[in-house]
Amino acid sequence: MHRRALLALVLAFPASVALAHPHHDLTAERAGHIEQQVMAFRVGLQAAARERNVVKLRDMFAPSFTHTHTTGKMDGRDARLVAILAGEPVIELANVEELSIRVLNADAAVIAGRSPIRSISENRVVQVRWLQVMARVDGAWMLAASQATRVPEGA
Repeated sequence: MHRRALLALVLAFPASVALAHPHHDLTAERAGHIEQQVMAFRVGLQAAARERNVVKLRDMFAPSFTHTHTTGKMDGRDARLVAILAGEPVIELANVEELSIRVLNADAAVIAGRSPIRSISENRVVQVRWLQVMARVDGAWMLAASQATRVPEGA
């Protein structure tokens, strides 16, 4: 309920108030640079997972991070880190078949992808579309939220 109230408050602000302190103009060159930073973050996250570097991984996930599974189950940061360190099939480490990055502003980006991921309960690979929300906090990129959606067979 708190998030809904915050969203309502943000939407209620006039545009002039919201733009009182705008970010630098987001040129195509600047957006491209941010895309490179986001991809470097993803590569760094994968390296930290391979190295089982829990300190680095913890710093890469926002304290309020949430992941919504294909089943609807939600995990926080600590549960996600346990899954990564245990070698479970997760979107952060999956092979990527489709990928797009949308730079929202200098401090926020959304990564969307499609990956084959092993379903532990079914013991087979399924296609998953996923979304990750990235935010720059105090100059460092962090994973703020993610969600996975199973792609229906034949789609």
